[in-house]
Amino acid sequence: MNPATDMQAWMDAAQPFEADPFEGRYSGRATDAEWAEPDMSMVSEKRFPAPTMPTAMFGDMWSLVSDLAEGAGAPVDYVALGVIATAASLIGAKRRVQPFESAPQWQEPCVLWVAPVGDPSSNKSPAIDAATGPLRGIEKDRAEEHKQQMIYWQTKAERAKAERAQWQAQVKEATKMGEATPAMPEAADEPEPPHRPRMMVQDGTPEAVIEILSGNPNGVLHLRDELAGWLMSFERYSPGGREFWLEAYGGRHFTVDRKSNKAGAVSVPFNGVTVLGGIQPEKLSDCLLATADDGLVARFLWAWPEPRRYQRPRNIADLGLLDTIYRTLGDLSAQREEGGAIVPDVLMLSPEAGTIFEAWIRDNDDAIGEAAGLYKGFLGKLRGMVLRLALVAELLAWAKRGGREPDCIKATTLVTVLEFVDSYAKPSALRVFGDAALPIDQRNAAQLAKLIVKNRWERINARDLLKTGKLSKAEKAADVEAAIELLIEADWLRSAPSRAGGTIGRARKDFLVNPAVYGVGNA
Repeated sequence: MNPATDMQAWMDAAQPFEADPFEGRYSGRATDAEWAEPDMSMVSEKRFPAPTMPTAMFGDMWSLVSDLAEGAGAPVDYVALGVIATAASLIGAKRRVQPFESAPQWQEPCVLWVAPVGDPSSNKSPAIDAATGPLRGIEKDRAEEHKQQMIYWQTKAERAKAERAQWQAQVKEATKMGEATPAMPEAADEPEPPHRPRMMVQDGTPEAVIEILSGNPNGVLHLRDELAGWLMSFERYSPGGREFWLEAYGGRHFTVDRKSNKAGAVSVPFNGVTVLGGIQPEKLSDCLLATADDGLVARFLWAWPEPRRYQRPRNIADLGLLDTIYRTLGDLSAQREEGGAIVPDVLMLSPEAGTIFEAWIRDNDDAIGEAAGLYKGFLGKLRGMVLRLALVAELLAWAKRGGREPDCIKATTLVTVLEFVDSYAKPSALRVFGDAALPIDQRNAAQLAKLIVKNRWERINARDLLKTGKLSKAEKAADVEAAIELLIEADWLRSAPSRAGGTIGRARKDFLVNPAVYGVGNA
């Protein structure tokens, strides 16, 4: 009899278990040595720090923006960009911006895509509601006007039906008598019903948005509570959805054939849709890396501030002022073509602003040559974004102060926009794209670090992490191993194998947590 062989056979029979995917890993023993200082940047996935938003681009509107943010309990960044997006949607097709008189082919429409980033507790939605709230009142007022238009249309439509019935009777009589067919009178032609005015669309498929745009030639605001579903759904309803949205950023004429439509096609004179919607950090990587690198995500103006510590609002935001500003922008006049399409007024950069913009383009082009990936695409789209932001900033300032509407973009306005882009928009994009481009092991390590701090775990087990699926991107043992290795290197964890009840057999792959992680920062 071999005691060792018999003992192992007894253990295998008495304590059956499946193969351990972590066998052979982390065989070290915990020591009593003092812990080193943990690298707390693991919690933030080593992302770029959040920049501070400059205020000059908002002029004396900043106090209103700040009061709205206080009332929403949200970072001011969310409200500020929400106001910018809302203003852009109201200006819409009525105004365009052209940088140089010598380049009439380069005109930018007033369309912006804005994406606030933050956890569910960051109050993105209340901030967006604060920025867009007056739109609902404006839309309600226009709906009342639409009711009166519908009454007038119904009157004309009934008259047209009567005229058509009378004409049809005349045609029947002429046919019976062998006489020439009488021409249909203009009054017998039934008029098209007036389109319901829309300021916002919240969950529209491309087909639904096209129908809305066909009757709202100034464009609309596409308001999304969560952008992730939108970014991942472009081909869900019909092929070509992604292409439609790329076109919607350009504000060009758009025609789509529809068999169900009487005219055979739907014509959209201004396919311009401003987009505003929040997204959670943990969904960034999937949304950005899973989509085609066709420049769609590069078109967004991103904001990812640090959470705001709540404090009771000190001032009551002047909602009446915001309402007045929005109505002023919404009531901008513009000529119309015979079919109803808006003919935009074009604002040029002033000569001084044009010189400044030319120099900035050269500097930005140098930065493009040194960049890579999604950030490179973002820099490539900045020329147009700068012009669009300048147009909005100029008209927002005018709507606030009143007086004569500006006929150009001043150099002072452009300088504040360039400051905003260079010191805020670029760092924000780096923060977003850098996080999305992180390797899977760093993302898993960051998620594990957050779980440790949130649950105040003193010990973790590698196999339990895999079986319970606590790491959303860890599909196999190697994924968990890689995340644990990173946290060991960062002095978060230390190997501490153990056996339940002091039994003989395979040790559990346990790890002790450095107690210092609970005294520094938070998840």
